[in-house]
Amino acid sequence: MQSSISSTKDHQENDCSTAMASTQFAVMMVPFPGHGHLNVFLQLSCIISRYQIPVYYLSSAIHIRQAKARVNGLEPSDVANIHFHDIPTPPFVSPPPNPNSSNKFPSQLQPAFDATLQQREPVGDYMKDLSSKYKRVVVIHDVVMAYVVQDVALISNAESYALHCISAFSRATLVWEQMGVPFPIKFPKDLPSFEDSTTEEIMYFMSFQTEPIKFRSGDIYNTCRVMEAPFLDLLAKEELVGDRKSWVVGPILPQKTLSSALKSDTQHMCLKWLDKQERSSVIYVAFGSTTTLSDEEIKELALGLEQSKQKFIWVLRDGDKGNIFDGGDIRQAGLPKGFEERVEGRGIILRDWAPQPQILSHSSTGGYLSHCGWNSCIESIAMGVPMAAWPMHSEQPRNALLITEILKIGIVVWEWADREQPVKATTIGNVIQRLMASEEGNEMRRRVQELAAAVEQATAEGGVSRLELDSFIAHITREGDMMPS
Repeated sequence: MQSSISSTKDHQENDCSTAMASTQFAVMMVPFPGHGHLNVFLQLSCIISRYQIPVYYLSSAIHIRQAKARVNGLEPSDVANIHFHDIPTPPFVSPPPNPNSSNKFPSQLQPAFDATLQQREPVGDYMKDLSSKYKRVVVIHDVVMAYVVQDVALISNAESYALHCISAFSRATLVWEQMGVPFPIKFPKDLPSFEDSTTEEIMYFMSFQTEPIKFRSGDIYNTCRVMEAPFLDLLAKEELVGDRKSWVVGPILPQKTLSSALKSDTQHMCLKWLDKQERSSVIYVAFGSTTTLSDEEIKELALGLEQSKQKFIWVLRDGDKGNIFDGGDIRQAGLPKGFEERVEGRGIILRDWAPQPQILSHSSTGGYLSHCGWNSCIESIAMGVPMAAWPMHSEQPRNALLITEILKIGIVVWEWADREQPVKATTIGNVIQRLMASEEGNEMRRRVQELAAAVEQATAEGGVSRLELDSFIAHITREGDMMPS
């Protein structure tokens, strides 16, 4: 699937004034250069392009290449319809992650993040170019790319919308913290501190977004009302948003049916292994694209998986570098002596990119041990898979609270307040057993499968998420008096 997409001829710098002469509106996508963000923006690009709207996807050459290389579940023809535009970006260092850092935030990516601050001028120039060719240019940008797109305010026929790639729960609690007032909804546990899960460097980077984010005309949320209605209602309060509109269009997932991918002749070897396992008998273990486990954490996790006596697929890889293509040494994390021999036939260890949506959607997958990145959370929910929550950084501790204490579709591996203490194999093993082989786990599995059915209905034709997406498209293609600058 990936090879067929990567061989598709790119749409680079097409002359929209001729090829799209009959089209009045264009959408410009500006993602943040982290894989989870690049991926969601590409998925939404494909969805919007199906409405016969030209879509332009802007990023550095490296990160466009990364987004294409990791396409999963998208139709090659959909990706081929996207116009990719390389934004000139200064060179940045690309150090490997530090597995022994006490702070799990992916600081190795900070140089790539900082480099985006130099993209304002070329992005502004491209916006002006598009604005001369279309009646209206709609810029959809990551919240933390507001600084880069702020010149949208200077273009009379352009408007911008912020796509929120975190949960409504996380965003709402952060907004109330910033206002310095108590959150109106009580939780069973205290909220994890955001500062404790980030770094001073990323907080400084985010400070550049504070004023430019005010230029946006509205907000798009990658979540679903059946999952987060109370928090979305709070975020929609008039005193917060003023006259800005918002649309809840998620979960933003590939439209291609995953069942067809499972039957492909080129399917990943782990999917063929899953075909041979019993229903809901395998736990999927993965920590996303930015987390790097220490040698000690890998050892304890391995022993915990062994002690649980459950079948597993474990994606064991370090977090991304800023440039995933620059080569260099790749750490081969060691496993306990004899571990692979002892779990042979019961577990699979993958050390490269894995087809996560297909794994989670497989009937043999019954649990997900996860870092609780929001993309992973919504994929797990949409596929009806309960979670063992092991958050690592950023808003992940808050997502874990949403999953375990509010939605009650997961078990926490260890409390965020105890993060200074190492997680032991016995704890990991016990949590996996509870999730996979207990009445408690079965109840969570039943609950998340009911939620998955509600989410599927919401995203189907006539469902609440689909209706909001249609409303957004109708809004950005509305007739008006906007004329090219």
